[in-house]
Amino acid sequence: MSDSSPSVTVIIPARPGQQQIDAVDAARALASPGNPIEILVVRGTQPSVQRNLAVRQAQAELIYFLDDDSRPDPCNLRRALRHFQKSDVVMVGGPTLCPPAAPWLERVFQAVMGSRLAFGPSCARYRAVGRSRRSGEKELILCNLVARKEPFLAAGGFDEALYPNEENALMDTLQARGGVLWYDPELVIHRRPRSTLGAFTRMLFNYGRGRAEQFRLHPTAGSILNFAPPLLVLYAVATPWLPAVLTWGWGIYALGLILGATLHPGLAVSQRLALLPLILLSHLSYGAGFWRGLFTALRRGGAPAPVQVELERIR
Repeated sequence: MSDSSPSVTVIIPARPGQQQIDAVDAARALASPGNPIEILVVRGTQPSVQRNLAVRQAQAELIYFLDDDSRPDPCNLRRALRHFQKSDVVMVGGPTLCPPAAPWLERVFQAVMGSRLAFGPSCARYRAVGRSRRSGEKELILCNLVARKEPFLAAGGFDEALYPNEENALMDTLQARGGVLWYDPELVIHRRPRSTLGAFTRMLFNYGRGRAEQFRLHPTAGSILNFAPPLLVLYAVATPWLPAVLTWGWGIYALGLILGATLHPGLAVSQRLALLPLILLSHLSYGAGFWRGLFTALRRGGAPAPVQVELERIR
């Protein structure tokens, strides 16, 4: 990296015709590391395709990926640049936090995602965990991710056959090539979780489906932990047929839920009580989505289906 601060392009995918894009105003408020910040809004219906096209058009050395509703801390780029002083660091990310003024139910959903019992190491995506450190694909999240452009393109960009989990597959590839991923718990954005139980359940189902599809296209040992929820689904299906053998397991599981809710930081009593069934729901929804993803039709290589993409350079 040169002595001067590298240039940065912020890339924000949006839907066709979408006018209200909160991340644009938030990106304008980012403290510039030296050079002016370029902001690209790319509209379409396939985020992997949208982001790949925008990266190819970006003029900067570093790419800051935000979702359309991401609100990054104004100091995020300055924090990220300190980590990119290490030449082997190719991606830097941090958690997405729930705005303090969000409704009660949304804050509970955020607590579920930030629970290690529900999401394992991926809880670091949804709450600040530990110190700034070398990390992996399970702790970084695409709505708050800074990447070097050249390694991104050299690795082939996001797999356009995947959504979600396109970033996870790319991170595995970058690490296999010797790149370092970095997690900074203070590099935060604020973003509201899903607002209804149905939307939250569908999101978890899609996360499970995406992980299974990623495993089929890009199998790695890191996905082994993600087989736990689908195995729990099988356990649940088998319990009515073998109640004498399997019911005891649910007692142990319930004790684990109670312990996890008790130890979760920063929750009121009512939120801790709501956490218990929602963690179970998260496991079953993710597990069902994983089973679905094991049997979806996948495009393995070849030209992607045509997707109309509209790129707008804000500045």
